[in-house]
Amino acid sequence: MSRNRLTALAAVLYFSQAYGALPDEIQVYTDDINAPGERGVELHLNTTPSGRSAPGYPGEVPPHHGLRITPEISWGLARNWDWGLYLPFVRSGEGTDYFAGPRFRLKWLPLRPAEGGAGYFAGVNWEVSFVERRFEEARRAAEIRPIVGYRNADWLFSFNPIVGTDLAGPQKGTLTFAPALKVARNVGSRYALGAEYYADLGRLSDFAPSSKQSRTLYFVVDTEKVNFGIGRGLNGATDRWTLKSIISF
Repeated sequence: MSRNRLTALAAVLYFSQAYGALPDEIQVYTDDINAPGERGVELHLNTTPSGRSAPGYPGEVPPHHGLRITPEISWGLARNWDWGLYLPFVRSGEGTDYFAGPRFRLKWLPLRPAEGGAGYFAGVNWEVSFVERRFEEARRAAEIRPIVGYRNADWLFSFNPIVGTDLAGPQKGTLTFAPALKVARNVGSRYALGAEYYADLGRLSDFAPSSKQSRTLYFVVDTEKVNFGIGRGLNGATDRWTLKSIISF
């Protein structure tokens, strides 16, 4: 194999993980958690009117014009603990429907303000996913999502420095870093306006070049039951436009 081909192959392997994640859940975790015995139901909806149309690896379904519909069911296990199940369904840009595969999560949130109060919050969420190869090359992946933030009557700040890894596939065991940030300001008693920022910087030990990092900024509106956002990709490695919503029941 020629040197140029070896270089090209190495580049594909190095950056493939930036294109190998199903964008079914677009959310910054805050201080929300179910009480013991309480059940929660949310519906995650997002679509990509303008995004990547070429597969990042053989057999991938790219996000361009795709629609993702993901019910999330969660239960409160004990004080400060809950767990959840995601069931992502995808309609491709060509109109084909898929069940992508389940995701499971466990959240621990030992520090948080009282209901309606102000203060700091902190915890961690663990997730394991079993996703079809057409959406994630590894098929099995895990992430650890620390949750740190602050809220008061006017403002909400939350930061999730997410570390993920593939449990199978060519990037098995490689740690990646994908920080997420939310800032929101209450407007009246029923609405909050703000911004959410999501990035995928590549390997934790050696970040990808800036032009290969995924970076998206969302303008968001929150009500008691709905989060809605319009996202704009900030560079060529990111889908140009994404719309997302989370509806709580």
